[in-house]
Amino acid sequence: MECGKESFDSRRPPFRCDCQGLLDVVHHNLSDVDADRLKHVFDSRLGERGTPFSGGVWRYKELIHPELPIDQIVTKYEGNTGLYESESLTSYAGVRKLWIKAQSENPSGSFKDNGMTVAVSHGRWLGYDNFACTSTGNTSSSMAMYAALSGSKSTVFLPSHGVSRNKALQTEAYGARLIRTEGGYDDGIRFLERHADEFGLYVCNSINPLRVEGQKSIAFELAHQLGWTLPDWLVVPGGALSNASAIGKGLLELHRTGFIDSVPRIAIVQAEGASPFHRMVAAKERSLIPEPRPATVASALNIGHPPNWPKAMRYVIEQSDGITVSVTDNEILEAKNRIDRSGIGCEPASAASLAGLRRLVSAGDVGPDETAACILTGNLLKDTDAIARSLKHEKRHGPDDVVPPIPLTPDVVRAML
Repeated sequence: MECGKESFDSRRPPFRCDCQGLLDVVHHNLSDVDADRLKHVFDSRLGERGTPFSGGVWRYKELIHPELPIDQIVTKYEGNTGLYESESLTSYAGVRKLWIKAQSENPSGSFKDNGMTVAVSHGRWLGYDNFACTSTGNTSSSMAMYAALSGSKSTVFLPSHGVSRNKALQTEAYGARLIRTEGGYDDGIRFLERHADEFGLYVCNSINPLRVEGQKSIAFELAHQLGWTLPDWLVVPGGALSNASAIGKGLLELHRTGFIDSVPRIAIVQAEGASPFHRMVAAKERSLIPEPRPATVASALNIGHPPNWPKAMRYVIEQSDGITVSVTDNEILEAKNRIDRSGIGCEPASAASLAGLRRLVSAGDVGPDETAACILTGNLLKDTDAIARSLKHEKRHGPDDVVPPIPLTPDVVRAML
C-alpha cells in the first residue's frame, strides 16, 4: 500500500512488503464478475448443509479467495449471524431505522472468525502447522479454535495488561500455548513481524491481508440479508481497524461489481482512552501518532497503534466518505446495558457502535431520518468482568457482590419484585 509494488504471491506468507508497508489483496478478476449470476449462486448455497459453502464466509468464495482449493478450507460454518431490529435500540440511537448485525454469534463468539477461517485455511495450504498472533483476546481464541480444528498448533502472545480473563481461558482451552509478555499489543505485533519466519510461525494478526479478505464477508452477508440494498450508515467499532477496513473494502468491491447501487457511509467508533485514529482524522493529519498507554473498559479496543490504519484511511475515510467518532467508557457501558436488555447482548467493544451512533446523531452528523446498521463484534460472555462493571454503573448488584439470602416466602419475594 505504500510503494505500489505488485508483490503479492498467494503461495507465500503475506505479512509485509519489502518497503515495510502493508500488503493488500487486489482481485484482478473483479472486472469479469457477473453480479446477477453470482447472486443466484450465493442464493443456491443458502440451503446447503455440511459443505464450506453453507457458512456465511465461503458462500462468497469467488469474491474472497477464488484459488484456494476447497479441500484446504478449515471452517466451522462461520457467518450466518443474526440481523436484528429493536424498537428500543432504534429509539435510543435516534435514527429512523436500525439493524443490529450480531457477529458475536460466530462459533468462537466474535467477528474474528470471518477472517480467521481464511487465514488458517491459507496457512494450511502453504503447509504451516503453527499459527501465531498477539492478541487482547478475540483474535487469539478464534485462531486457537481454527488451529485445533485443522490439527495444528497455536501460539499466542498476550499483552501484559488489558486482556479479558474469559478470552484467555477460552484460548487456552483450545490448546494454544500462551506466552504472557511485557508491553502491549503493539509490542507483540512488532516481535512477530521480525521473528515469525525464524520460528516457523504463520501470523494470523490483521497485518495478514487474508484476514481482511475474510472479514469482507460481513459486508457481503449484510447486503445479501437486506436484498442487496444497504442502509445509509454502517457503524463499526475500531480497535486494530481490520474490521472497518474489511467492510469498507468489501462495500467498494460490491459497488464496483454491480451488486449494490451505492456505498453506505461508514462510521468508525473508538474509545476515548484508545482513539489515535479518530484524533488523526479529526486533525486532518496524514500519519498516525500512537497512543502510548491505551486504556478503556472495552478490552478489544485497547490498542494504541492500530496496524490497519492505512487501510481504514484508504477504504473508509478517503474512498467511502467515512467518519470517525470517540466515545467514553460510560457511554459504552450504557449502550451495552441497552443491547443486553434488548435480548441481543454483547461485549463492551461491540457496544461502542451503538454509543457512537447515538453521539453522531446528537452531533448532527447522522440525521434522524437516516438508516443505520451497527456491527456487534463480540459475545456477551467474552468479558464477564465488564458485565460486573456495567451493572455497577447502573447501581445494581454485580456478580462479585455479596447478596444476602432471603427467606423464601411469598411476602418477602413480593416486596422485592
